Amino acid sequence: MKKLAHPFWLAGGILSFAMGTIGIALPILPTVPFYLLAAFCFARSNQRWEQWLLDHQVWGPPIRRWRERRAISLAAKASAVGAMSVGAVVTWVLLGWPWAGISLAVLVIAGTWICTRPS
Repeated sequence: MKKLAHPFWLAGGILSFAMGTIGIALPILPTVPFYLLAAFCFARSNQRWEQWLLDHQVWGPPIRRWRERRAISLAAKASAVGAMSVGAVVTWVLLGWPWAGISLAVLVIAGTWICTRPS
């Protein structure tokens, strides 16, 4: 059974890594959550790729911080909440109500969760 799941974990890791990489350029997509998922999938399929991700100069520290303490740095919290706030304002300006309400709900729910994680 374990051998059967291996390609699915690998595909999930590659897809997550690709989505995280796209998220570097597109503020709509988050980067670190996709890289966290990629590391999770690679841990089950390709330990060398997992280790590469953990050792990466930029993305390794937040992944290790999350794995060790379920923590998000203050800078990452500010960036995430700031990006969601900008997204809510842009949604309100471009689409108006009720679409802005969806963005505000995401901001309140996700922002609260992010802010309550340890730093």
